[in-house]
Amino acid sequence: MSDLQALIFDMDGVIVDNTLIQARAFQLLFRDQDVDADAIELLRRLNGAPASEILKEAFAKKPQPDEKLTAYAEQREFLYRTLYWDDRRALPGLVEFLEAARASGLKIGLGSGSGQESIAYILDGLNLRRFFDVIISKDDVDKGKPHGDTYSVTAEKLGVDPAQCVVFEDATLGEQAAYRAGMHCVAVASTLPGRDFQAPLLVIRDFTELTPERLREEFGRVGAVPKPRSKA
Repeated sequence: MSDLQALIFDMDGVIVDNTLIQARAFQLLFRDQDVDADAIELLRRLNGAPASEILKEAFAKKPQPDEKLTAYAEQREFLYRTLYWDDRRALPGLVEFLEAARASGLKIGLGSGSGQESIAYILDGLNLRRFFDVIISKDDVDKGKPHGDTYSVTAEKLGVDPAQCVVFEDATLGEQAAYRAGMHCVAVASTLPGRDFQAPLLVIRDFTELTPERLREEFGRVGAVPKPRSKA
């Protein structure tokens, strides 16, 4: 097994524990548009996918053109930012973990299904951008999660072989994206229980449970990257 050289983070549910706020924003949009959909159930299955893809499924019984879905996604984003403005917090232990990872020589990337404005809302609002060597958004790839592009492009920009990267994910679609990109995955159980993931390297609730040294040890013992179990 290659030595660990880089960490790649998803954002929502990993950098911040915001899934319930995301769900509330979706639910308010559904109520406004008289759509019978359960936002929490949708996010349990589709978290990690672009908002437009989640909305496409929510509106399946009354399909909308792409431009309408884009407008609804923007409305949902406004609701989310308004609801979350005063409650933005990094996941416990994250800053200390990032500082330690930097000090140990690891490269750090972000690979998110969100757009750059949404990423800035979190990273700049919490002064976290300084930790990331590379930031990849939905606008930087052709196909979002569960395709592997988000993480493949992040590794490429970091200049690190995929086999030397570990992804941090809170969503099963993101876990599958990591495996498609040829990377092991640490499951962050902020949104889903660890049992919902396929074969994570580790399961953590937050970053108080992990150090770069422990991660290197686990990475050094692991075998081949699991084959993804779902179709992209």
